[in-house]
Amino acid sequence: MNPLRWWNENYKKDLFSSRIDTTKALAQAIAASPSPPQSWVLVSGVACYKPSLAAEYTEDSEWTPFDLLSKLVKEWEASALLPENVAKTTKQVVIRPGAVLGRDGGAMKQMLLPFWLGLGGTLGSGSQPFPWIHVSDLAGIIAHALESPAGPPSPSQQVFNGVAPALNTNYEFTKELGRALRRPTIFPVPGFVMNTLLGSERAVVLTQGQKVIPKRTQEAGFQYNYPDLTSALKEIVGS
Repeated sequence: MNPLRWWNENYKKDLFSSRIDTTKALAQAIAASPSPPQSWVLVSGVACYKPSLAAEYTEDSEWTPFDLLSKLVKEWEASALLPENVAKTTKQVVIRPGAVLGRDGGAMKQMLLPFWLGLGGTLGSGSQPFPWIHVSDLAGIIAHALESPAGPPSPSQQVFNGVAPALNTNYEFTKELGRALRRPTIFPVPGFVMNTLLGSERAVVLTQGQKVIPKRTQEAGFQYNYPDLTSALKEIVGS
């Protein structure tokens, strides 16, 4: 999201190769290993789901690539697939997180300063869904996925949506963060400004969103420490 680095063709190639080539190399190493791991977990993203104000997506939702980032997720997850003979002993897991919220980096690191200064506000209309997860819960889902399977693993990838069960909008997130910091949030950033600063291909990540449901994550028995924005942001900002 660095506005000083434009998404030109060279950067897009780096975006793909840094993820796909690395993942493919790891998958090949697992396939060639005389003692492959019990579990192989890839963390990709919810960008595979098409932005919508109405549609709700679970792990069972079908999807096809529709833009640059959804194409990246498709190729990234495909690069992690293990050969059939290895998949008989190694559980393959894909976790698709939303915006990862934590104190020491990621999305929050870029947002905290303007919000502290009272310059925070909604992005675009603010009505777009904002799928998110606290970094501790994402780590917990990964640890949960690494547990030894009860029986023979499925030959296909098991997908888990790495998002909190709360369905929030960008407006709700903005107001909740403002309350946690005790700062006003009166400076909205219009969509056309985001497009100008970041380019439309990248701005869509912030100005549009998806309603993502962690159906299988919850069915698997994972217990969230931070299931709602209030508890998550209170822990992050320390108020």
